Amino acid sequence: VQLQASGGGLVQAGGSLRLSCAASGIRFSLYAMGWYRQAPGKQRESVAVIKSGGTTESADSVAGRFTIPRDNTKNTVYLQMNSLKPEDTAVYFCNARISSKSRAYWGQGTLLTVSS
Repeated sequence: VQLQASGGGLVQAGGSLRLSCAASGIRFSLYAMGWYRQAPGKQRESVAVIKSGGTTESADSVAGRFTIPRDNTKNTVYLQMNSLKPEDTAVYFCNARISSKSRAYWGQGTLLTVSS
């Protein structure tokens, strides 16, 4: 199983960016896909999740600014980030899990830096 996250970079506050996570080695459409982030000195936190049926959940801190679409034909999940804030600066990881009781697979992380 491999999750390849990409798309991070440096962006100004108020800007937008889209992260991608391409999965291989799993039946992608059956998995809930999630984005997590870890800022320096902080614990990893959930950002947004999209379940296999398309239901999404997002953290209060990003609600209304971030969306998490998925493309099952490309085995890819995205994180569309708008109205970025300096506090969104973190390493972003993607995650795949077939159920809440199963193990989770993790990607390698991609760094987002938002300048003020």
